[in-house]
Amino acid sequence: MSEFTDAQQNDKQMSPMWQYLEQEEYDYREPEPGDIVEGVVVRKSNSEILVDLGLKREAVVTSRDIDRMPREDLDAIHVGDTVNVFVTAKEDDEGRRIVSINLAMMQEDWQRAEDMAESGEIFEGEVISYNKGGVIVPFGRLRGFVPASQLVSGAGQSFQNRLQGLVGKTLKLKVVEVNARRRRLIFSERAAMREVEQEQKEKLLETLQPGDVRKGVVTNLQPFGAFVDLGGADGLIHVSELAWHRVKHPRDVLEVGQEVEVYILKVDRENDRIGLSLKRLQPDPWSQVTQKYAVGDVVEAEITNLTEFGAFARIEDGIEGLIHISELQSGNVKHPREVVHRGQRVQVRIISIDTERQRIGLSLKRAREEEESDQTAEDVATTGEAAEATETALAAEEPVAETADTSVEAEATIEEADSSAEEVAE
Repeated sequence: MSEFTDAQQNDKQMSPMWQYLEQEEYDYREPEPGDIVEGVVVRKSNSEILVDLGLKREAVVTSRDIDRMPREDLDAIHVGDTVNVFVTAKEDDEGRRIVSINLAMMQEDWQRAEDMAESGEIFEGEVISYNKGGVIVPFGRLRGFVPASQLVSGAGQSFQNRLQGLVGKTLKLKVVEVNARRRRLIFSERAAMREVEQEQKEKLLETLQPGDVRKGVVTNLQPFGAFVDLGGADGLIHVSELAWHRVKHPRDVLEVGQEVEVYILKVDRENDRIGLSLKRLQPDPWSQVTQKYAVGDVVEAEITNLTEFGAFARIEDGIEGLIHISELQSGNVKHPREVVHRGQRVQVRIISIDTERQRIGLSLKRAREEEESDQTAEDVATTGEAAEATETALAAEEPVAETADTSVEAEATIEEADSSAEEVAE
């Protein structure tokens, strides 16, 4: 047959029949095994469901496939409904193509899992069982697995008790691996919670303002400070903000799990950091220094730190002063350790107060000099009193001597009188 001429070709393309054949609705192909296609339910019974796919004969959903379908899904199917079916390569004894509604639904779940893995969407799933490696969570008509390493809930318990205790619990999860061919569907609670916490942190950072007061729970203690969960984001209380007095380690003030009220110092939205303070909610002891102390006062203090230039001494919690090395004692001192040691309690004289810079100058030697001066004065006074007492005693002793002499003289006179009397008698 000769080829169409250009005129014939044009006539052919303008033909109504040709235009109809070019439409998508007429672009039909025979369903192949593995395809998921739409069909109309034409008959339903307990043993089979017939579906019209536009073939010469209806396709059939076997009783085996019906038995695998969830009861609620099966009850929802009625004659005349349009359903998706998975086309298999098998035919029944009557030559009808075998299709599966259950496999089509599962395939839709696999596709949904792949979409969620790509989008990173978080979903909630209930744990229905567990095995030696993790927990099982249903996903539509599929079953997904959460490895123990990807769990967050139940931390702190023994491995067996942790998994067993999660049965019946609802977890926030993310799809991290999908392989329909190997029937592998892996979820992660850790990844989901990381994202949830990030979202909560962003929302919290938007609302927090310096000066706010919030409640939180201590989550971690480090030498440099304490971390506090504010309900979606962790803030840091630097060790210097734990108390007005010197704190060696946060554990001296707080413990993990403790609920605390904190002051918002600063909010760094660019770096997702929150600075907190515990001491700002307590009265500043420096605000009352001038009311309690004055230059010249002698007070008791505890040596807290030694440096080459002097020793720091705490007068009360939050109030520390410096004893300069020249104020430790008279004479040359190479290092404060020659005079004092940490923890030692001493009497010091206040020699300066600078509330603006929060500094107090102290002197150990002046307090000791005054103490020695007082002791000397006391010794002098004691010596004077002793001398006066001696003089008084001596003065009291003289009359006694005179009295004694008089008695002797009297006794002699009596003796002489007696002697004279005897002589007259004779």
